[in-house]
Amino acid sequence: MYFCPMYSKEIIKGTLKPIILKLLEQEGRMYGYEITSKVKVLTQGKIQITEGALYPLLHKLEAEGIVITEQENIGKRIRKYYLLTPEGKNLATAAIDEFLDFMITIKSILDPTANISYGNAK
Repeated sequence: MYFCPMYSKEIIKGTLKPIILKLLEQEGRMYGYEITSKVKVLTQGKIQITEGALYPLLHKLEAEGIVITEQENIGKRIRKYYLLTPEGKNLATAAIDEFLDFMITIKSILDPTANISYGNAK
């Protein structure tokens, strides 16, 4: 599913959806290889998403009406871009907020002496 030299699969498993939604929220539209490349660059190679993990989730998000696709001819190839629907934009915000709050909660367990804010996780 993932090649991740820094983190275990168990830690990374639940993060793919918020990662994809955040990137699409920021970039507007992206194609699959662009998503995997961006994650690799942003994480300095610590998280590398495989096509086998990415595309099933993108297809699921499309079936749920969270993303739509646009096709563009690039030479002799057709490139499929993914972009958020209006519902997807709302879900992206909620998923990102939920994940940020989850990270704060986990930090409070693992490092209870840390100064942690439970306000808006953004």
